[in-house]
Amino acid sequence: MSGVADEPDGATPLDPDEREGLRFRHVTTRGELNELEQANVQAGLLWLSRRRNSDVLNEHFMRELHRRMFGAVWRWAGAFRRSEKNIGIDPLHIAVELHTLLDDARYWSAHRTYTPLEAAARFHHRLVAIHLFANGNGRHARIAADTYLKECFGHPPIDWAAGHDLLHTSERRNAYIAALRAADKGEYGTLLKFVGA
Repeated sequence: MSGVADEPDGATPLDPDEREGLRFRHVTTRGELNELEQANVQAGLLWLSRRRNSDVLNEHFMRELHRRMFGAVWRWAGAFRRSEKNIGIDPLHIAVELHTLLDDARYWSAHRTYTPLEAAARFHHRLVAIHLFANGNGRHARIAADTYLKECFGHPPIDWAAGHDLLHTSERRNAYIAALRAADKGEYGTLLKFVGA
């Protein structure tokens, strides 16, 4: 069995201080942690479905979505990360870069700069690239992108997993990580194909 600190390929490792934020001391394996987080993500999706539509392109919504998705598992859920990671920008620049992205996303939807799926894919990629939180960035960014699609374009969500589990190593997860890494280099074609654009 793998420990809580063992991450699948492409995942962001937690530092010891961040692992201290785990609310459940009995959790000792990555599988147990994944189950807890998935249950909390489901609670976050329920909150999302019940809330009244409001502006999703603001910092408060981004942080609250993460808190609702992971707050029952991690004490730091909804708080921007404070440590450097193997991915993401310097933590000191997170708030500014997020505001820039949210302004860009608002412009894309108001002016139909991209098709809805391309706008959502670019929004998702930049959220992951900024890497707002210590953990859960991919799941948060996928749900945020789907919410952006629905509320700003009236478009159905992306089938990110296509019947697979993106938390575990699989062909689909490998394709997802490869598409994000290509987008890091400015090549969005692979990511657009992945989301069905």
